Amino acid sequence: MVGVPHADPIFLATSAAPPPFSVGAVFTGTRLDSWLAVGLVLAAGLYLYGVHRLRMRGDRWPIARTIFFLGPGLGGIASVTVSGLEAYDTTLLSVHMVQHMVLSMISPIFLALGAPVTLALRTLPIGPRRRLLAVVHSRLARVYTFPLVAFAIFVVNPFALYFTDLYRYTLEHAWAHELVHAHFIMTGCVFFWPLLGLDPLPGRWPYPGRALLMLLSVPFHTVLGLTVMQSTTLFAGDWYPALGLSWADPREDQVLAGGILWAGGEFVSVTMLAVLVVQWMRQAEREARRIDRELDRQEARQRAAESAAPAAPA
Repeated sequence: MVGVPHADPIFLATSAAPPPFSVGAVFTGTRLDSWLAVGLVLAAGLYLYGVHRLRMRGDRWPIARTIFFLGPGLGGIASVTVSGLEAYDTTLLSVHMVQHMVLSMISPIFLALGAPVTLALRTLPIGPRRRLLAVVHSRLARVYTFPLVAFAIFVVNPFALYFTDLYRYTLEHAWAHELVHAHFIMTGCVFFWPLLGLDPLPGRWPYPGRALLMLLSVPFHTVLGLTVMQSTTLFAGDWYPALGLSWADPREDQVLAGGILWAGGEFVSVTMLAVLVVQWMRQAEREARRIDRELDRQEARQRAAESAAPAAPA
């Protein structure tokens, strides 16, 4: 696999430079020997086993949930972490920002729509099911999944990473860089799961509150993206210039990275706001049908009571 080692930039500048980034490199540089690849395969296997268990006992599981979880969910994570794209994530800031968008926004949304917790609750034995419910309804889960707390974590994290020395540290240490990938996924799940997810979570806000929070996330990406684009200081100091790449300009790449955050963040936020509105409308329709059924039952009981009442004497 073609890649850049996580090392001192002086070493990188004097070592063999990677070839120019291309679409072909994304497909030819795939590596399946990382801990994240193992985790993705394990998660996919457990999910498919749960679906198989349901079908074996005659229960139905929506195919759309399986597609969401395995496709853009786990597949999205794989596309930016085990493909050839990963080989350039310490070489090009723009590639890292693509990873950021997929890991923190796109994949967590589809993981949530796959409802893995619901699947586990329907297939696990009584003991493990009770322990899972205890975790879901624990005090820690209530705090982290509370929408305002999740929103604060989601908004503050990128600024704390990119505008401090922490980002440079993750470039210099492979374990820290991989930990950031996992952190992106967890942050996105904590934010999107209570808003769009189908799993039973404590303290879930009603749809108007969720829509408002999603709407507030739109200007956040605009501010972050424009700040990155207009910054006169290169992120990670001399890391990118020290690479000595003849085919990439660090300043131009940083502008591209900010544009990816800006445009990509707004697109995903607005699209997910539309998805949330659709969920809201469907929930309102289900509630209306439930009320109609209850009114029909009340009418039927009233007619039955009237027909059973003895006729009054003449």
